[in-house]
Amino acid sequence: MKKTELRERYAVMFPQYPDIVNVSQLQKMLGISRHLAYDLIREGRLAGFWIGNAYRIPKISVIRYIMEQEAEFRDC
Repeated sequence: MKKTELRERYAVMFPQYPDIVNVSQLQKMLGISRHLAYDLIREGRLAGFWIGNAYRIPKISVIRYIMEQEAEFRDC
């Protein structure tokens, strides 16, 4: 994955979301369940960190995850 491609996608993907999202926003972005969202974070497939009593996920991590999934799909 090239940094330029990542920057281009960041500019156009999920512009309505802040740079750091919560689990609820992550669910909406990916169209997944709360359980799967937490699993992705716990397994390290999505970078997330605790602030207070809740996970926060950098939007760039969500975009990177999507790009990795696309690459895996193309390789099949």
